[in-house]
Amino acid sequence: MNKMKKTGLLLGVTTLTLSLAVLYFPTWTPKIKGTTPIHVLEQVKINGTGHEIMIRGQDLDNPVILYLHGGPGASELPYAKKYQDLLESQFTIVNYDQRASGKSYHFFEDYSNLSANLLVEDALAVTDYITQRLGKKKVILMGHSYGTYIGTLAAHRAPDKYEAYIGIGQMADTQQSEMDGWNYVMEQAQLADNHEDINQLEQIYEPIKQGQAFTPRDIVKRYGGASRLMDSPDTSFLGMTFSHEYNMLDAIRYNKGIIYSQEILISEAMSRPLPSLITKLDLPYYFVMGDYDLMTSSHAAKVFFDQIEGNQKEFIAYKNSAHYPHYEEKQRFLDWMVDTFIKQTP
Repeated sequence: MNKMKKTGLLLGVTTLTLSLAVLYFPTWTPKIKGTTPIHVLEQVKINGTGHEIMIRGQDLDNPVILYLHGGPGASELPYAKKYQDLLESQFTIVNYDQRASGKSYHFFEDYSNLSANLLVEDALAVTDYITQRLGKKKVILMGHSYGTYIGTLAAHRAPDKYEAYIGIGQMADTQQSEMDGWNYVMEQAQLADNHEDINQLEQIYEPIKQGQAFTPRDIVKRYGGASRLMDSPDTSFLGMTFSHEYNMLDAIRYNKGIIYSQEILISEAMSRPLPSLITKLDLPYYFVMGDYDLMTSSHAAKVFFDQIEGNQKEFIAYKNSAHYPHYEEKQRFLDWMVDTFIKQTP
């Protein structure tokens, strides 16, 4: 074998080795310092399928938050620790990839029965697993964006499992929310004299009005309806691949899962909006909404909030934030969480 062939073979082997290393690189979540800290990333079979669960917190004696990510299918595991770091000092936070999402997407699994109801059953089963594992009677249920669709239904079905329900970027009447978003971004596009956006919005007006389409998310983001005090935390393929919690195979799972999940679950949420399903919640519940949220409009959420019967409820408006008020103003959010769930009232 001549020198050129040897060099080519070595380069080929090196490239293959690097590709396999990136594809299958072991994943973990970094350690936390604390009194009795926990930092776990694990795959657990719950309700008949493997769920990827991450548990992080500085003290196991702290209250537990079960966090439901949005999307549908949009795992937050690759960036959760960045934005939940303050919460980790006072709470133990459990994030998990929902069925068919992220690291919980399994290539050869049959997801033909995927539905909101099944994801609610999963959430209740994960709740039971977490309360038993961490030795808690109840946990705080927190949903974000589409996670609020699952979270509200779970809180309604089993209020005894939860200390409270917190809806951030709360879903409500989806058609109303999308029209709120369309009206705002159309006004902004006209002020900016952006004819391309104006034309696109005009073409999609009727489907949105009929509850058959969403206001284009790229336009919503362009005019500050997703985030305002920070860059949108949505993770890119490379960002996921080089996070601690994900490798390239997981990033591929994420993209496969989000396409599959959204095709099924978004149409279901639009045809079965929460106000038609929920009129009462038998536990304390809180809606935390950014005034500029046009992914799930604050106006639609407030209308829904006012329609729900409940003995203890609060609508908290973040006047400077959009769809991620808990991340955009995370110190304020931590202070509210501590005041509400840790400090003893006189």
